[in-house]
Amino acid sequence: MKRSSYTSTFLLLLCAFALLSESLAADGLPKPNVLLLIADDLNTWLLGDTDRYAGKVIAPNIQRLAASGVVFNHAYTASPVCSPSRTALLSGVRPWQSGVYDNGVDIGASPALKNATSLPEVLKNSGYSVWSYGKVAHGWDFRNFCDEHIPHRRDRNPPDAPFLPFTRGEQDWGPTHLPEENMNDTSYADATIRQLEKKHDRPFFVACGLFHPHMPWYVPQKYFDLFPDDVPLPEILDNDLDDVPPLGQAFTAGKSKFVEQVRKNGQHASGVRAYLAATAYADAQMGRVLDALERSPYRDNTIVVLMSDHGFHLGEKNHWQKSTLWEEATHCLLMIRAPGTTRAGSKSERCVSLQDLYPTLVELCGLPPSAKTEGRSLVPLLKNPGAEWSSTAITAFNDRNISIRTERFRFIRYRDEQEELYDCIADPHEWRNLASNPDYAAALKELRASVPPLLHMAKSMPTKRGAKDE
Repeated sequence: MKRSSYTSTFLLLLCAFALLSESLAADGLPKPNVLLLIADDLNTWLLGDTDRYAGKVIAPNIQRLAASGVVFNHAYTASPVCSPSRTALLSGVRPWQSGVYDNGVDIGASPALKNATSLPEVLKNSGYSVWSYGKVAHGWDFRNFCDEHIPHRRDRNPPDAPFLPFTRGEQDWGPTHLPEENMNDTSYADATIRQLEKKHDRPFFVACGLFHPHMPWYVPQKYFDLFPDDVPLPEILDNDLDDVPPLGQAFTAGKSKFVEQVRKNGQHASGVRAYLAATAYADAQMGRVLDALERSPYRDNTIVVLMSDHGFHLGEKNHWQKSTLWEEATHCLLMIRAPGTTRAGSKSERCVSLQDLYPTLVELCGLPPSAKTEGRSLVPLLKNPGAEWSSTAITAFNDRNISIRTERFRFIRYRDEQEELYDCIADPHEWRNLASNPDYAAALKELRASVPPLLHMAKSMPTKRGAKDE
């Protein structure tokens, strides 16, 4: 009887092991790990896609990763704001379906999100260990599916801040009083490194979200010292907004006053320098994580994704920060290294969306695709960066305003049906709105047909009481 009991126990353990093995392997191969690196407000200057900034951004670690996989030179966010961008990416639900267009809204009130399954939840249910450190989500809460979760906190402001005499709130910059090892982004990198140094018997998903280069730009002096005082400035057209519809102008109304003060007080170069310093600090932390991965036994079986949640204006379009539908705010970094799939040094010029990342990781991890997830898997482009591809680069902002980016054009349609159209090859700064130009009527008609039907677009969710921007 005792022998029978031992046999039954052994068979149960064997079955459990078989189920675990099934969750960890597909076609006899172990499932890959995933390392997700997210920077906040990081623009695309380091891609070197303009001569003005080629080589001026000091980000050797990000560049090293870029050289080892596929860089998407035309990746665009689902929303040019932190919370809706990250919520869309992690939930698989686009802003115009969820109604999450801005920070601080009541995400729990969205019917679409109530029925969504987060990417970390899918991986957790498939046998993955899940760890999240720092600013990964922003309002979309998946901590219940994490084996370990360290939430994001901002660093303390220097005691003598603000440094700018005309600023208020977070729009400020200068050297921090904190030692680098005591900064929160450093601690998120530390936590990620600790996991990479441990022995794991299950595949893992680890996300490391850095706050920098989000404002305020308070980083150690040594990062400011990397850049000269006379850094190159973005090109600005003084009458740039004259041909922009009223709603587009309204997006810049608050920040244009700050831009005027920056320029009036001769602080434009110092602001760009501070942004580059904050970028260099973020790059250093990512480099520490990437070095730990290279030293680990997981180097050859880990998918690495590096992305920014959206772009950033530094005076272009008379605007500062994000929250517009133009190139500076919507264009973002996306690079992927997937062992056995990507080739080092590859670049794709196809217009893709961060919304495509969820189905991409699901496919790369050998999991069944979800019919509820919006976006398209980028695996065909990872294998062949020049493959045929219909643009998926659609961005939504501020209650049903939509931008569509193709390899030639940017089309913006506001909820009052006013429009902008730019030929991004002939006019990369988006200085000339061609929406009323009859020579572009055919292109305009085709792009209009790509806009999600307004009747099916969700209105913005109500603001959540007590909500704060992270």
